[in-house]
Amino acid sequence: MDIEQKQTEFIDQFVKQASSLKGSALASVVTEATSHPSLFAFSEILAVPNVVELEGTEHSVYLDVLRLFAYGTWSDYKSNSSCLPELGSDQALKLKQLTVLTLAETNKVLAYDQLMQELDVTNVRELEDFLINECMYAGIVRGKLDQLRRCFEVQFAAGRDLRPGQLGSMIRTLSNWLTTSDNLLVSIQEKIKWADNMSELDKKHRKDVEDRVEEVKKSLSLKANIDIREHEEIYSEPGGVMDYEEDRSRPKRRRHPIS
Repeated sequence: MDIEQKQTEFIDQFVKQASSLKGSALASVVTEATSHPSLFAFSEILAVPNVVELEGTEHSVYLDVLRLFAYGTWSDYKSNSSCLPELGSDQALKLKQLTVLTLAETNKVLAYDQLMQELDVTNVRELEDFLINECMYAGIVRGKLDQLRRCFEVQFAAGRDLRPGQLGSMIRTLSNWLTTSDNLLVSIQEKIKWADNMSELDKKHRKDVEDRVEEVKKSLSLKANIDIREHEEIYSEPGGVMDYEEDRSRPKRRRHPIS
């Protein structure tokens, strides 16, 4: 079962739970959802009316926690830890995983130094273990660890929830991509048309050469036939060549001396 299908099942489960609870009772749902090892999307839970109603109440901190896991990073938590409840070890791990996804959204090569700073990791071995065991094995990213260049080359990263206002930017990005794809398609079609034209010209040239070769063959054959006929005519004319046997059969004349 792939990660997207798992996400859908877990999201449906927590949305149902959140829809049946109110106020402080939502704390357990928020904690469980943000600690779940296979859940990395929270926008659907945030959209549940009972959760939205937490805004401006004494329990709004649970809404803030959900927003942190939907859009934020480990650095965001450290900057606002005084206003948020202390995270459990599973929540801290989850938020660091989400931080890697956020970094991978905009950079396909992540420097070790940047990752160690963002994740509060003190050495390369610890960082690589985290990337392998908690990110790649979890299926949220794929990539290559380059120890020589001290970087992580991202090949795939699961998407995070869209931040408020991010949809417009994504639409513009997709629109630009579509325009670029259309232009590329036109260029490819033009090259295909040019290749077809060149192929037709090549075929025509080959046929012209073959026709000329055939004409030369016919011309040479015709000339050879004419030469053969002329040769036969010369040697078949009467008296044209004396018959050697006939000449030998004729009696020779005696020559008399002059007295």
